[in-house]
Amino acid sequence: MRIVVTGGAGFIGSHLCEALVGAGHTVVAVDNLLTGRAENLASLASEPRFSLEEADVIERLQISGGLDAVLHLASPASPDAYAAYPIETLRVGSEGTRHALELASARGARFLLASTSEVYGDPDVHPQPETYAGNVNPVGPRAVYDEAKRYAEALTAAYQRLGRADTRIVRIFNTYGPRMRLDDGRVIPTFAAAALRGEPIPIYGKGSQTRSFCHVDDMVRGLMLALAADHAGPINLGNPEEMTIAQLATLCVATYGDGRAHLVYQPLPVDDPRRRCPDLTVARAALGFEPTIDLATGLRRCEPYFREAVARSVSPARMG
Repeated sequence: MRIVVTGGAGFIGSHLCEALVGAGHTVVAVDNLLTGRAENLASLASEPRFSLEEADVIERLQISGGLDAVLHLASPASPDAYAAYPIETLRVGSEGTRHALELASARGARFLLASTSEVYGDPDVHPQPETYAGNVNPVGPRAVYDEAKRYAEALTAAYQRLGRADTRIVRIFNTYGPRMRLDDGRVIPTFAAAALRGEPIPIYGKGSQTRSFCHVDDMVRGLMLALAADHAGPINLGNPEEMTIAQLATLCVATYGDGRAHLVYQPLPVDDPRRRCPDLTVARAALGFEPTIDLATGLRRCEPYFREAVARSVSPARMG
């Protein structure tokens, strides 16, 4: 197939591009490089079935030739990134999603929206099934990302109901792996960098809030299964191995630390979700999806990347 991946130079997007090319597809990555990095795609630089278009999906997409699929991953996706670019985040979720849908509609291509577990907000239902409507503060500091994705889902579902596009919606839960920025506010690179540097590890609140972390290899496999499956979604993708943030910090210290790192407790941010864990009932039934990489194994696999990234970095990582 010939496939467009918006946000293709991002963390998950670049891994997805590699997997699609590896599966024999031709891939056009589209990225404005606001938070993505061209270096994430270095392994595909000499690949004839891959190209990178530096463009912004907020503007109408100009992609020539036939297309079989459009995978829309473009968006700032970390707390620090969408705090720094709130208007851009809202626009890529609204105008960017419409332009990506229009491209798919015009070419008769399948469309996949990479949504997020953030649509559930601070959930009152646990674990979160796709039928749960969520508990989102529409004017809180996280709202620009949460509501942008909720709108993107609504728009995608409208195109599906009207028969204007064959769509898929996937809700991505916390994902980690190589190519994450150390300074973008996400918890695993923050903890890993602090442990490797022997610096204090910031724990917000009591550290009792929970998360479930999926290795990027499992996530990419799930996205490819969702693209191929006959299920419009939404479908949760993630790893239901749940742990507290304090437990994660301890695991990162054990994996990356040398005994110097220690935990430092700070006030809890506004609207920080108390619990987050995917209900994978639909993904198992519709996709045959099951994550295979447990967190301890995944963190060990990431050690070479994080060690190199810390060695190249000059500023301490932060957690948003």
